[in-house]
Amino acid sequence: MKSFNSRLSDVIREKGSHLCVGLDMNPEGLGSTDSSLGTLMAHANKVIDATQDLAAAFKPNLAFFERWGSAGFKWLEETMEYFGDDTIIIGDGKRGDIGNTAKQYAHSLFSHFGFDAVTLNPYMGQDSITPFINNPEKGVFILCRTSNPSAVDFQNQPIGNEMLFDKVAKMAVDWNSNDNVGLVVGATAPEEISRVRKQAPGLPFLIPGIGAQGGDLKRSMKDGNTDGIALINVSRGISFAGDLSEKAIRNAAQNYVDQMRGITSES
Repeated sequence: MKSFNSRLSDVIREKGSHLCVGLDMNPEGLGSTDSSLGTLMAHANKVIDATQDLAAAFKPNLAFFERWGSAGFKWLEETMEYFGDDTIIIGDGKRGDIGNTAKQYAHSLFSHFGFDAVTLNPYMGQDSITPFINNPEKGVFILCRTSNPSAVDFQNQPIGNEMLFDKVAKMAVDWNSNDNVGLVVGATAPEEISRVRKQAPGLPFLIPGIGAQGGDLKRSMKDGNTDGIALINVSRGISFAGDLSEKAIRNAAQNYVDQMRGITSES
């Protein structure tokens, strides 16, 4: 049995890619009068087809499926079947609830939908995390220092000589007994990627905020992959690239992969 973190390292190495393609599939991104679910489903499959050999991981954002109700849940099930076996699939639902409820979320995301990993909110403490990390083969990425502008409202609150996100990073290390815990650290706070990395050596990072949010790719790659590995998530910058053709989507993904490989070779 291979732990999630070990499998993630293997996939990144075998594909020579740190790219995570975020599937934030909203009809507004298509920029057309046809905003039907069918059109969006076809576009999502196009993104997967164009990038599957380039991406180490995909990250479907559950909100963009849930907005369609029962049809969206069926679409998510079909999308999970569409992915190849050599790619990590991260369910981006940012769950975080009391233990009994967390068990149901874990069953839903891991057993029913079949995600390899999920994103979690640690605000309610360890019992909201434990049901997701009992199986070493399934992973979690815990929100630590996120990329949104108001992340500082809580995450940067001081606790003695530390900040709240420092505490989250240290606790994540303690929770990593099954080698399946990682952290979400946003590319829009590049100086804090290095800070979190010092708190959590060895834990994989999921780094969003590259592309439309203007995050620092070079700093994210260098600091995220020092004493650990990092997935660099790009959503809109790939899924809705150029004229929305498969060629444009693939070129955008290839460009990010080439940039990341260049940064790695510099190091």
